[in-house]
Amino acid sequence: MSKPKSRLILSLVFLLQLLIQSSWTVATTRKEIGFPERRICRTTVQGRYLLSDDNGYVCDALSLDPQSRCCPERGDKFSCHGCNVLSQCCNSYEFCVSCCLHPAQTQKEQVLKLKIAKPSTAGTYFSVFDFCAGRCRHNSESVVHENAYVSDFHHCFSLPSNYSGATVTPVEARLNGINVVIGRQGESCDSVCKLNGQSCVLNKLLVLNQCDVIQKYMSCKGACLESVGADQPAEVVDDAPKHLNPGACFYSRTQSILSCDGSHRHTRRLCPCA
Repeated sequence: MSKPKSRLILSLVFLLQLLIQSSWTVATTRKEIGFPERRICRTTVQGRYLLSDDNGYVCDALSLDPQSRCCPERGDKFSCHGCNVLSQCCNSYEFCVSCCLHPAQTQKEQVLKLKIAKPSTAGTYFSVFDFCAGRCRHNSESVVHENAYVSDFHHCFSLPSNYSGATVTPVEARLNGINVVIGRQGESCDSVCKLNGQSCVLNKLLVLNQCDVIQKYMSCKGACLESVGADQPAEVVDDAPKHLNPGACFYSRTQSILSCDGSHRHTRRLCPCA
């Protein structure tokens, strides 16, 4: 081999070593000064159109970030749209997982102790997301005769019936058989319930027309306020005019005017359906 060729090869090897050392030094420096590493989300894969990620957001597959695999952080986090929070059942798998991930709905200490299956040798869940993604799928408690669902709200994230830690409150007893559904902006309870093949139960609006009950279903970031309106109980959407108290929940001081057909273009109603 000629000397010029040998020198060229040695030069290339030397440059390659410099590049490797340089890239390693940069990576080490980034770690030392605390640059955060990009987090990769876990998502559900059951739905045809929607996904729920382990941050608690729901989105369609096309809007998923291709690098982080996370949903865009817009809309409601831990959304309980189409869910009865008292019975902890939903009419959508993805919103069931999102609602289940809310720390107020699912206690991490409880679910991480649960067995995935009945045998004593069965393992436990690694995370709340594992529990929610598994529990919200159809289970034996949501079907009758092995081939029909008990109701449209058959995606449930409640603890198994053989779990001894659950108790029934007086409000849950009064809403037995009722699906409490959060409507979309501007919808009346009549239309909300009709979309689920049910009807609005007027006298159960009185049960829902209480701050402590409303706050179980809605975030009420702008507090829970007394008001007057046939569209209540309801939550004001975040982009409403300031004088309407965006993010606040309203309950009616005059219960006699509560109505299933009431609606307001800046609120989302809390509706009792059966």
